[in-house]
Amino acid sequence: MSEAGDAKGVFASAAKKVKMGKRVEKALKEKAAASSSQEATEEDANKAPEPYTCIGHFDADFTELCRRAGLPPTEIPPVVLRAKRPGTPPPPDPKAKDPTPPEEPVDVAEEEPKPKTYVTKEKYSYFKPNIQVEMEHEEKPATVTEIYIRGWKIDDMMVDIFRNCFPTIEKLNTINLWNVGLTDKTLRDLAAIFPQCPNLKNVSIEGNPIAEEPWACLIGDDSLIVNLSLRHNEITDRGASGIGAALSTVTTCNKNLISLNLSHNKFSDVGAEAVVKGLRMNRVLLCLSLASNKITDKGAVKFGELLSRFPLTHEEVVERRKLLSDKGSPDRGTGKSPPPSRRAESKDRPGSVRSGSHLDKGDKKRDKSSKKKDNKHEKKNEKEDAGKGNKTVVMMDSKKDKDEGAKGGTKKDDKWKKGGSRSSIVGLTSLVAETVNKTTKGKKTTSSKDKKGGAAPESESPDMVEAINPLLDSVESIDGQLWIPGNRSIINLNLSRNEIGEAGLKSLLLALQYQITLANLAPHPALKGLMRLSLGRNPIRADSEAYQKLQDLLLTRDPFYKPQAKSPDGEVQSLVG
Repeated sequence: MSEAGDAKGVFASAAKKVKMGKRVEKALKEKAAASSSQEATEEDANKAPEPYTCIGHFDADFTELCRRAGLPPTEIPPVVLRAKRPGTPPPPDPKAKDPTPPEEPVDVAEEEPKPKTYVTKEKYSYFKPNIQVEMEHEEKPATVTEIYIRGWKIDDMMVDIFRNCFPTIEKLNTINLWNVGLTDKTLRDLAAIFPQCPNLKNVSIEGNPIAEEPWACLIGDDSLIVNLSLRHNEITDRGASGIGAALSTVTTCNKNLISLNLSHNKFSDVGAEAVVKGLRMNRVLLCLSLASNKITDKGAVKFGELLSRFPLTHEEVVERRKLLSDKGSPDRGTGKSPPPSRRAESKDRPGSVRSGSHLDKGDKKRDKSSKKKDNKHEKKNEKEDAGKGNKTVVMMDSKKDKDEGAKGGTKKDDKWKKGGSRSSIVGLTSLVAETVNKTTKGKKTTSSKDKKGGAAPESESPDMVEAINPLLDSVESIDGQLWIPGNRSIINLNLSRNEIGEAGLKSLLLALQYQITLANLAPHPALKGLMRLSLGRNPIRADSEAYQKLQDLLLTRDPFYKPQAKSPDGEVQSLVG
């Protein structure tokens, strides 16, 4: 029994040692794991976090980027839906079979329900920074279309966050920033972000005066903005000069902006003249507001010249010659006729310079019989080109007409000879009208052929109106200067609440009369001319004759205007009645 007890004791001690060994081994493993995890934690702390990839959900992306930037959760501006005014309930249907049951008497002791016309919030929550958004579908966070930020400062850190999340919002089309404390750097950074947003069309930056006035960066060549509002930014003549240069120069032009609001700023006639200069070569902008500035009669006269016609400067004449030289003859490369010389192509040489060098050497060697044959051949080619829908540009330089007359002339030249003086606006507009009619007929012929033979090319589609460089427009030589028709692409001009008097009013009236005359004699499919002109709250007498004439003309220019019909008895009746 003693031996058995000793053996049992030895076995128990051995088992105890084995169990202790396992515990020690387990403790060592846990210690090693803890040390390794601590080392990994230290490495992760020293290692930079992986960059966040935005998924196009503005709320989630913005919150995560703010958290990674180090903002506490309580300081991250929340993304909320923009409040909307409740819609008007539909009127009751009088033909309804089941009338609404009579309302039961309400117990005064019961609590009245909260009204649905407004939403109550906590104290001071209205003043906390937030980002208001509008969505196509409220249940889909990826359908954010508009972003509104109001009343809190956008600093460099917030601009960096916007740089990452704005371009990923596929349907974003509107950004509205009001009183957000932008600086020169933050505005330029935002301007660099906007072209990366594929569908961004509307930008409003208001109540953000900046001393450097870098507003022109929003209207660069790569800008996709269609509607831009810069109200209440204290823009002076310096900022207006930059905006004018961004709209267009002799060689560049913004091709997307169609609406520009510069009201409630501080620029004078100098700034207005800079904007006018930027609109000389711009045929894209449709709506312009310069209300509540310091524009006087001098600035209004400049707008009158812009809207009617104006002479080309030396730089514009030089650029025009370059464009004509690059464009060349429309028959060049088709084998129809030899290309004219560069000197013959120039239509800007004064008519007083008489020289025979405009004729090509081959033309000088031709006899009279060969000239007649070539003239018939050229006339035939012109008819074919008109049938194909080729665009023609009417040039009005006297020397060019004389040179082409020496070569045999064209139908255009013959019409100029019949038309009399080239300085007559009636002759100019009638010739342009005939040219437009020819082009229209040519397009119809082409479309009928294409129906038989196949699809029509995109360039010959009657619905597409190609923008023409104003420098290639028809010109008129007056007193040694080349004059071109003014800007007829602007249809809405707001000059209210300025300092425009009777002189500026008369200049604008003459410009409108010129546009109406030109539109009646030579209608253009795209250039309709001024349809709305706002001059309210200027120092103009209400009983002014010029003001009454201007209002009468603008009434007929209204696209929704319907003239009153006359009854057989001679009484005026409304078309509606």
